[in-house]
Amino acid sequence: MATEARKAALVLHEKVVLADGAIMELVVWRLPEAAPERPHGLKYRLYFGRAGKCLVRYDNETGKGDHRHVIGREEPYQFVSLPQLRLDFERDVMRFGGHDAKEDPGKRG
Repeated sequence: MATEARKAALVLHEKVVLADGAIMELVVWRLPEAAPERPHGLKYRLYFGRAGKCLVRYDNETGKGDHRHVIGREEPYQFVSLPQLRLDFERDVMRFGGHDAKEDPGKRG
């Protein structure tokens, strides 16, 4: 009989809805083991959007590795650490996210 496969463990899940309806959601999972595509052993999706439009997203979906989407452009992202990932994401939200994110970046709902 096969042993039960180990599952990914949720490390972080935060969702913030700003006054203008913009959404920021951060989801990070620790994988049972690292893989060539995810040598850091994490699967993540950090999203910021407004009115149904993705403005900033960092993720590492299967087949693409670490990358980010900023105002419709997709480009590689050099993962260093989880704290740095969050910092880089929040900087891009401040830069590309619009007025409400700039006015009150610390607001949590």
